[in-house]
Amino acid sequence: MSAQLLLTELSYFVASILFILGLRGLSHPDTARRGMFMAEFGMLLAVIGTLLHRDIVSYEWIIVGLLAGSTIGVVMGLWVPMTAMPQRTALSHAFGGLAAALVGVSEFLRHGEHLGTFKVTALGFEVLLGGITFTGSLVAFAKLQELVKGQPITYKGQNVLNFLLFGSAVVIFVALVLNPGQTVLFYAMCALALLFGVLLVLPIGAADMPVVIALLNSYAGLASAATGFALGNNVLIIAGTLDGGSGFILSILMCKAMNRSITNVLFGAFGSAAAVGPETGEEGVMREVSLEDVATQLAYARKVVFVPGYGMATAQAQNAVRELATHLESRGVEVKYGIHPVAGRMPGHMNVLLAEANVPYSQLYELEQINPEMPTTDVAVVIGANDVVNPEARDNPKSAIAGMPIIEVDKAKSVIVLKRGRGKGFSGLENPLFFKPVTGLLFGDAKTSLARLASAVSEL
Repeated sequence: MSAQLLLTELSYFVASILFILGLRGLSHPDTARRGMFMAEFGMLLAVIGTLLHRDIVSYEWIIVGLLAGSTIGVVMGLWVPMTAMPQRTALSHAFGGLAAALVGVSEFLRHGEHLGTFKVTALGFEVLLGGITFTGSLVAFAKLQELVKGQPITYKGQNVLNFLLFGSAVVIFVALVLNPGQTVLFYAMCALALLFGVLLVLPIGAADMPVVIALLNSYAGLASAATGFALGNNVLIIAGTLDGGSGFILSILMCKAMNRSITNVLFGAFGSAAAVGPETGEEGVMREVSLEDVATQLAYARKVVFVPGYGMATAQAQNAVRELATHLESRGVEVKYGIHPVAGRMPGHMNVLLAEANVPYSQLYELEQINPEMPTTDVAVVIGANDVVNPEARDNPKSAIAGMPIIEVDKAKSVIVLKRGRGKGFSGLENPLFFKPVTGLLFGDAKTSLARLASAVSEL
């Protein structure tokens, strides 16, 4: 083994260990920063090792690619706000899927019929998963950015068409493995994968979006692993498998948090007209409260629980929440934050935003931790959340979200909902919480309302 090859394999070995240690570090907030740095250093080693590879005959296009990718990465890192992290994550998945698919196309163009059965199989998985991830992630980005309707887009025969498309792609894939030189079959499989990615994500939306983001992350990882098999690159196989496996496990955990199955998320079209069951019919008048009344309630409370949702992200209100909490704590009020596993538009969305505002992690409580404290909570403040506090999930077995664990704010002594208007939330489901006597609604932009509340509390 030459010294050059030895250095490459050694860098891959160390990088793989760092990826595993980094993933372990990311599993807990106290070690997350260290885990992130370890994974970053591992990726740097993997890139350096690849640049030392003996098969590289020219560095010109590699340098161009590095400069282009680095420039895009720096721009996205500096200019994309934390509140747009779901969209940025979806775009990253799209880039990953596109890269994997293009590598597959390149390898097929270079070797074609001379590819062995193993490599054709790996290329097939690579192109299929890469294509689905690319277009699926672009649709997810468009939904999150509200370029298209965020709620599920459904039509008659949707699932049948999707099954036919996927089945056709699998049949072509098998035919290609048996006849590797069939260029027409290869491009037909690419086209079906791209189309299937679009049609797979279009019917998904609303509260299912965090699961979709985690699932697309899994697809991107598995596509990278398939690329590793096609190219004979060990670090790609390990990193892709870790990424794909962790993304899939996260998807399962989030489905469990919603009391739903993966198939129900993929084919159930949450929030669509066909999926929504009859609501309890609880109606009434939304009780609007004044800012002064809310400030008084908060200032003289013993315990306050904030429940953030996507509305906090869109209003960029995380710093305003922290400011209000600081004023309350200075008056001796106990402040906690209730975090639902699927609050927001991506896994850990609320945790990231609150960490940006320097909210201590010790004040963040998961659903099963905060619910027992609700009966002793004086004021629960819901900031732009709808489905995660909707009592329909608990009380109406025919609801589209029946069985989904919720943060039971309706058991608090008083509930304040910060809301822009009287309309339904992102899911399109009515929320009986808004009509309960215990609930008061403070209309307006959440960031402005919280800032004014902080000022009012400080003057009491």
